[in-house]
Amino acid sequence: MLLHIPQVLAPQEISAMRQALDQADWTDGRETVGVQGAQVKRNEQLPDASPLREQLGQRILAALERNPLYFAAALPLRTVPPRFNRYQGGGEYGFHIDGSVMLTRAPDGRGQSIRSDVSCTLFLCEPDEYDGGELIISDTYGEHEVKLAAGDLVLYPSSSLHKVQPVTRGARLASFFWVQSMVRDDACRRLLFEMDTSLETLRATGADDAALVRLTGVYHNLLRRWAET
Repeated sequence: MLLHIPQVLAPQEISAMRQALDQADWTDGRETVGVQGAQVKRNEQLPDASPLREQLGQRILAALERNPLYFAAALPLRTVPPRFNRYQGGGEYGFHIDGSVMLTRAPDGRGQSIRSDVSCTLFLCEPDEYDGGELIISDTYGEHEVKLAAGDLVLYPSSSLHKVQPVTRGARLASFFWVQSMVRDDACRRLLFEMDTSLETLRATGADDAALVRLTGVYHNLLRRWAET
């Protein structure tokens, strides 16, 4: 499922992040990928050990916790701490598929493996600030071009082939991260998402309470059947 989630961050949050990132020390983005990815990746990232990365990442995670649409779509179980990248001067990232398992640190400091089910990109620049930089996601329906407003997020299956087009003017700033969902299968997540959002619409339009209770029960019974926790 490919989904656009608008206004994850408020304008004042974006402005504060941009000011901090403008002063940051960036490193070569190829340091965080394997041999194959390094052949097609030309961008900059905040180092994984950067205190700023952790600080800004916590702000993003807090914003996501307040976003019911994101929760309904991703059904997050574990999340790789958000990273930050910058594309400029022709920087690009050719077609690739994200790694299936990400290694990170649990809150107690131990190593933790996180399966990547859902990939997320949170845009931090307005589209007119740079030329190029479109996120191209390829699936069975063709290629989808994504270039969103600052503060908007796109999520899509981590199994998708995708790339970032060269940035030929300005700079493209974004945060990106991966989610291990409670529901591994993308088709099952889509069904649950469609049912959840339909239930919200029915509640808002005054649908029959007894029918809503039954349908809500169906949703939770399906989630109970498919969830891994």
